Amino acid sequence: MTLTADIKKLERNYVPADFTLTDWNALEPYFKELVERPINSRHDLEKWLKDMSEMEAVVSEDACWRQIKMTCDTTDKSLEESFNFFCMQIQPKLQPYADLLNRKLVENPFTKELDQQQYFTYLRSVRKSIELFREENISIQAELSVMAQQFGQISGQMTVEVKGQEYTLQQASKFLEDHDRSLREEVYRKIQERRKQDKDALNDLYTQLIQKRHQVAVNAGFANYRDYKFVEMGRFDYTKEDCFQFHEAVKLHVMPLVKKINEKKKQKLGVDTLRPWDTEAEPEGVEPLNPFKTSEELTEKAIRCFEELNPFFADCLRKMKELGHLDLESRKGKAPGGYNCPLAESGAPFIFMNAAGQMHDVTTMVHEGGHAIHSFLSHPLPLSSFKEYPMEIAEVASMAMELFSMDYWTVFFDNEADLQRAKEHQLERTITIFPWIATIDKFQHWVYENPNHSVDERTGKWMEILEEFSTQTVDFTGLEEYRKIGWQRQLHLFEVPFYYIEYGIAQLGAIGMWKQFKTNKEQALQNYINALSLGGTKTLPALYEAAGLQFDLSPDHIRSLMDFVNEEYAKIS
Repeated sequence: MTLTADIKKLERNYVPADFTLTDWNALEPYFKELVERPINSRHDLEKWLKDMSEMEAVVSEDACWRQIKMTCDTTDKSLEESFNFFCMQIQPKLQPYADLLNRKLVENPFTKELDQQQYFTYLRSVRKSIELFREENISIQAELSVMAQQFGQISGQMTVEVKGQEYTLQQASKFLEDHDRSLREEVYRKIQERRKQDKDALNDLYTQLIQKRHQVAVNAGFANYRDYKFVEMGRFDYTKEDCFQFHEAVKLHVMPLVKKINEKKKQKLGVDTLRPWDTEAEPEGVEPLNPFKTSEELTEKAIRCFEELNPFFADCLRKMKELGHLDLESRKGKAPGGYNCPLAESGAPFIFMNAAGQMHDVTTMVHEGGHAIHSFLSHPLPLSSFKEYPMEIAEVASMAMELFSMDYWTVFFDNEADLQRAKEHQLERTITIFPWIATIDKFQHWVYENPNHSVDERTGKWMEILEEFSTQTVDFTGLEEYRKIGWQRQLHLFEVPFYYIEYGIAQLGAIGMWKQFKTNKEQALQNYINALSLGGTKTLPALYEAAGLQFDLSPDHIRSLMDFVNEEYAKIS
């Protein structure tokens, strides 16, 4: 297969080239025709599937652009209204048609003649959607889509003043790397106080989301939203018990390494106790890493870094830059976080992030760049549904790229010492992210198993789980009120419930890929490309196998991977 980033927008054969989605009346005739069309042969069926895929791509891309534009500027009411219009006026009317089309597919006698290997995961997903569909959930799901976006609107307005200048919270976090400990503490407290101002609004929003999500689950015949969501997310290859096993393995095999990292930081800084405003700081006389100054510089350096790794990877970023599919810098009114949004029709995705000139931003850029490469590699697949890959492999694409690219970060750093510090920072993050993943995941299990809890009960449970995954090496004395709302900064809880354990599973996969890379770079990159090119056409274990990985959440497997990372970390720290 010849890799090219010269991606072309899909040619329309069913929907007119000049069609744009304005309202339901313009859209409905196409869905009606697909539902009513006779299918009298395998050829008819394959043509019907292609037309349906084209329609799905048109609608999906329209919805994505509405969300992208709104997150880039949460202050523009017209963008919010455009997104809400889709959620409330288009999506609810689409769902009954989607169900009719799903049933038409599985009930058609010619479906048995399709290549069962290629179509297995797609048909499994279709049957799952039929099983979950309930007419009474349509309006609730529309409300949930709108409500979830309120998190970005609330968070996007959060700013603090430092040294007489206004900063977003992402920009202000740069001061947490400063030598001046009193400045670090001042900024830390300002950020936390600003979050505290909206704690009740975010608590109320989360309570409403939990209640509505629980209702969706009950309507679909499930005891709780967790059980419903596991089916909806297509978690066919692991169970809630596997998640609990993962939590325990983190305590056993990761927490001791986190403790060691924190003790080393304390020693390096020469402080009696390590406080939360110390964890990102450098000792006196060591300048914080300054990998870039502007978003343009970040883009150019990321392209050069990817060029060293594989020219195709660099071409993907160049194409996105050429199309204007990058919005990287932090600013007031922009939603928090970062994402890569696949665009089903255009093919070249959109990267959104909040860069402020920190090392963390380099990691985010290469992370989202890994997702973007996944979008490019899966775009040639013939049906939109084939490109819907599991998040557990999607995050391998991004997290492996963080580790693959480390040796090529010379473009960001002029000297070897800074490069070593950057690698050390990355490997520390590779280890320390596991307890936070386990904390957020375990919290979600409890939240949805106990949907009628009070805010006080939720806070109590959060603190209990947080303590479970704390090493006691960071001193939070007097900061309990801030810790109680620590979960509110996690976008996933509000916008994409239960999407978080994937980061832990994928980090294991990424470490496995990096292990291959250290032994045979070319083979590892080929395995990476092979797996990502499959999109969602294989099961999760088969996608891992294509990448040369084991899909294994056992404590023994986790221990062996953590031993490897710890050895690599010891070499550079």
